[in-house]
Amino acid sequence: MSDLVSNKPISTSVGDYLKAIWSVAGTGSASTNALSERLSVSPASVSSMLVRLRQMDFVDYEPYYGASLTESGSREALRLVRRHRLVETFLLQHLGYSWQEVHDEAERLEHAVSDGFTERLAEFLGHPQRDPHGDPIPAADGTLAAENSFPLTEAGTGGRVRISKVRDDDATILDHLADRDLVPGRLLSVLEVRALDGVVTIEDERGKTHALGESLARSVFVRGTSDIA
Repeated sequence: MSDLVSNKPISTSVGDYLKAIWSVAGTGSASTNALSERLSVSPASVSSMLVRLRQMDFVDYEPYYGASLTESGSREALRLVRRHRLVETFLLQHLGYSWQEVHDEAERLEHAVSDGFTERLAEFLGHPQRDPHGDPIPAADGTLAAENSFPLTEAGTGGRVRISKVRDDDATILDHLADRDLVPGRLLSVLEVRALDGVVTIEDERGKTHALGESLARSVFVRGTSDIA
């Protein structure tokens, strides 16, 4: 049995909170307001759930200081992240879903399938290391590859970078990037990073130029030339 197989299923709401804390803070502390914004619920509801999660030994939580995952909470969060990203990969590769659709569908399916199904799915897919949006997939033993990417807004003018991953929670952004073939793996030349308004101008491998507004450029994560094979 893998380290990410749970003997006791958790509720959908508990799982969503654990994943949100992990997404917002990783191994750090997530504030009530940050979780409220991410989950689209009131701060009071967040505080109430955090007390419950503390009682379940999933989080360390003190009012006004935020919440951080315990070892068991982190394990549960990564279990769901693994399941979600494997489901996304399956939907894209084998069921004809677009990368704009897979996130929301995987959000629903991740709570409906078992850990046993998850591991069979990983084997069927050949144990992929990244999902369709470029995010690393946690291994069955709970480890997660180190992430050395950074937002395109932090790239230096004149540099060459490769797209590592993109934000997967906004279909409008994904539509825009897909239409321009700005997907993980694409090599880019950074022509300008404008300090005034944050617009980043890039040139892709085909010589086509794209001007991305700051919010869009922050949704694209890249690796520098030293990381490009």
